[in-house]
Amino acid sequence: MTLGMSLSAFTTFHVALSLIGIGSGLIVLLGLIAGRLYRLLTGIFLAFTVATSLTGFLFPFHGVTPAIKLGILSMVALAIALAALYLFHLAGHWRGTFVISAAIALYFNVFVLIVQSFEKVPALHALAPTQSEPPFKFAQIVTLVAFVVLTVLAYRPPARVPPR
Repeated sequence: MTLGMSLSAFTTFHVALSLIGIGSGLIVLLGLIAGRLYRLLTGIFLAFTVATSLTGFLFPFHGVTPAIKLGILSMVALAIALAALYLFHLAGHWRGTFVISAAIALYFNVFVLIVQSFEKVPALHALAPTQSEPPFKFAQIVTLVAFVVLTVLAYRPPARVPPR
């Protein structure tokens, strides 16, 4: 039992946190590309992504696993994003720092979503049962490239529209 829940219920809770974090994070990232900061959604993204990482540490494990290492890296990225937003109010270079750290935290969650999808979805598992096959690698590479492009687009300062 974890947090008073069966392992199955806790896993469902963890996955729900993750999906809310990913959905809100994608909207936040698209908003940043458009030069907008959706404060409420950004708070939801950060809170649910922190909760996802924290609950990830509560699963039964033996030793330091790749998931634990990724969770630690995610928490570092989230701490930087939280500081950039709430301590430094995105002033100066902190806007870019926020964009990069938030995008990294979001990417880590999407990376895990892909890993878990290839483990749990029968059709995907059949394509890449050991996650070393080309379909899995292709999915991860396309996702990484997409996140690099989206992060670069979000990092650029919004275009100034000249007055008429």
